Amino acid sequence: MAIKNFQELVKGEFAEERKIILEIIDKVLNEMDGYNLVKNAVRMKDDTLFIVGDKKLVIDLNSYKKIYFVGFGKAAGRMAKAMEEFIYFDDGVVICSKKEELKSIKCIVGSHPFPTKENMEASKEILDIVKKAGKDDLIIVAITGGGSAMLCLPRISLQSMVEVTDQLMKAGCSIEELNIVRKHLSHVKGGQLAMATEARMVALIISDIIGNPVDAIASGPTAGDESTFKDAYEILKKYGVKNKEAIEVIKKGMKGEIEETPSKTHAENIIIGDVKKACSIAENEGKKRGYYTKILKCDLQGEAKEIGIALAKYAKVYPRYHSIIIAGGETVVKVKGNGTGGRNQEMVLAALPELQSMPIVFASVGSDGIDGNSPAAGAIADGHSMERARALNLEPGKYLENNDSYTFFKKLKDAIITGYTGTNVMDLQIILKR
Repeated sequence: MAIKNFQELVKGEFAEERKIILEIIDKVLNEMDGYNLVKNAVRMKDDTLFIVGDKKLVIDLNSYKKIYFVGFGKAAGRMAKAMEEFIYFDDGVVICSKKEELKSIKCIVGSHPFPTKENMEASKEILDIVKKAGKDDLIIVAITGGGSAMLCLPRISLQSMVEVTDQLMKAGCSIEELNIVRKHLSHVKGGQLAMATEARMVALIISDIIGNPVDAIASGPTAGDESTFKDAYEILKKYGVKNKEAIEVIKKGMKGEIEETPSKTHAENIIIGDVKKACSIAENEGKKRGYYTKILKCDLQGEAKEIGIALAKYAKVYPRYHSIIIAGGETVVKVKGNGTGGRNQEMVLAALPELQSMPIVFASVGSDGIDGNSPAAGAIADGHSMERARALNLEPGKYLENNDSYTFFKKLKDAIITGYTGTNVMDLQIILKR
């Protein structure tokens, strides 16, 4: 079971409803694991590889002299493990969140969301493999969220790269904006990895961005990039980032002194998992349990606390009882306090006053098992949570102001703990109205 504290969370008057929501979340996380997504998307018959995702590919492996594997991102190790059940690779390197025992692929544990020296060294190994592959070779690439930090060969110092990333994230920068900056401060992002080889390159992608823009997922190392150095400059300006080294590189690019990222690449990119798939699995699980189930949105964006309040208000006036409402996407938090938490817990915390005395249970989780700077994946609350909070002298407003949602839910014993999940398809919200 993915949820480690499942039994602790199933309690109170809403115990049965909590159990149902948590079972659905657990099912989604299992099905969306990188290993399972690859096993469902890939088939092999007589040395021919069949891949089915948002498009279909048929690859005759006998047409290639050598076959390589490279991967990067939180779930890339799980994808590598599955691919090794189909192909023995001549060489390979994967950078991921958790060590996997692999046969022909070297597995390196990388960090996220900030790049490290270790990430850079591992990225050099990936680039070496890509460069040595010839025009008669095949490279299979695994790309997932977290890949932007893990595949890291910046044009500026590591310290400056960490500083720029941190400032943009704390300012509430969107993932798309962040990745535009990352691309233009990198030697490999924004299609540049694909351009380093003449080999055929096929990328299997688990999307962590709304709309599945392949040029933005993990900063699009295999995809053509339409963004420009000027776009990157405007983003730095918008969020008040004044790192001299970063601005100098971006300005050089604007003057044409550094080549712009390629608008097209020869790589073939296939999405095999995304938040829509996660929401669909949740919908099916809700229906199996006899609930009227509705997917509200799979593209939630905005500030977490505002979205949490809006979802709770929507559930309050929703005309159907014995129903489950599902949503997905990725919100942001403007960090002003120094607490511990994340967007999912902040979303549920903000919703608490609206849930008070209502026959509603609300959970929000990050599919990667990591919510902000906390050890939790998310949180769960119900119509009695405010009453329980008051009994413990917990005031939601104070914890919200300090961005300290994890501390609140830890004390309430309603933080959802999963640890590493082997996937990353943004966030999932499930609301049950009994």
